[in-house]
Amino acid sequence: MSNLIYQQRLMSVIVAPHVSEKTTALAEASNQVVFKVRSDATKKEIKQAVELLFEVEVGNVTVSNVRGKLKRHGQTQGRLASWKKAYVRLAPGSDIDFMGVE
Repeated sequence: MSNLIYQQRLMSVIVAPHVSEKTTALAEASNQVVFKVRSDATKKEIKQAVELLFEVEVGNVTVSNVRGKLKRHGQTQGRLASWKKAYVRLAPGSDIDFMGVE
C-alpha cells in the first residue's frame, strides 16, 4: 500500500469521540479517551491515527466490539448497527481537549 493511500486510511479510522459520563470520568482519572472507530480498524492503525490527528503520544489501545441493540417502534422490530469502540491510554504529559475551552 502506498504511503499516500495509507495516510488517507488513517484519517478515516477514527469516526468520532465517544462522550459519556463513564468516558469523562476515565479521562480525568486515568488519562484515557474513547473513540468510535471503523469496524475493520486494528489496534496499530488506531494508535497511528490518534498520534497523527491529535499529535500526542499513545501508551496503549484496548478495543471492544459493541453489539447493536434491538429496538421497537410499535409492532415493528429492528436492530441498531454494531460498532467498535477504542479505549486509548495517552502517555504521561499528553492530553486531548475536545471542547477547546480553556
